[in-house]
Amino acid sequence: MIVIGITGTLGSGKGTIVAYLVGKKGFFHYPVREYLRKELESRNLPVNRDTLTAVANELRAKHGPSFIIEQLYRQARQAGHHCVIESIRSPGEIDALRSKPGFYLLAVDADPRLRYKRIRHRNSETDQVSYQTFILNEEREMHSTDPNRQNLSKCIQQADYVICNNASIRQLHRKTEAFLKTIGTGSAFSV
Repeated sequence: MIVIGITGTLGSGKGTIVAYLVGKKGFFHYPVREYLRKELESRNLPVNRDTLTAVANELRAKHGPSFIIEQLYRQARQAGHHCVIESIRSPGEIDALRSKPGFYLLAVDADPRLRYKRIRHRNSETDQVSYQTFILNEEREMHSTDPNRQNLSKCIQQADYVICNNASIRQLHRKTEAFLKTIGTGSAFSV
């Protein structure tokens, strides 16, 4: 079983890569956001970037830095199928997954203005923010010395492969294929 963890900056194309891996390669998808959304709903809290971040940090502080990812990995193991876990945001999550066989970390990044344009087009409940708020949200998640908090910068540094996604979706798919070849899979996942 191959487990691909995806990390990266806000609006960089993580979801587009996931859609490609699921639709074209037959991967199962285990999103952190969906796990947290269910937790927020069980607590009757609004779903926005602040509550998603706060609850994720709370769960990590209470149960350990890799708690959420361990829950998703357990679901993936039970399914017994190649999977992608989106979105890795703390080094503690990476450490936990590195101990698992068949794990690879893919990071994606892009120009901030382009990423902002993408999130505004995506239009999810966490995307209705000004450019200034977008940058502030990312800065808040980019660096931390607390292992229970987001540290996207360190996660990206620990990636097995980094994609710069400043071009078209077609180019992103090509770069995703190049990544798959580096982990020795290539067309083995074609459905």
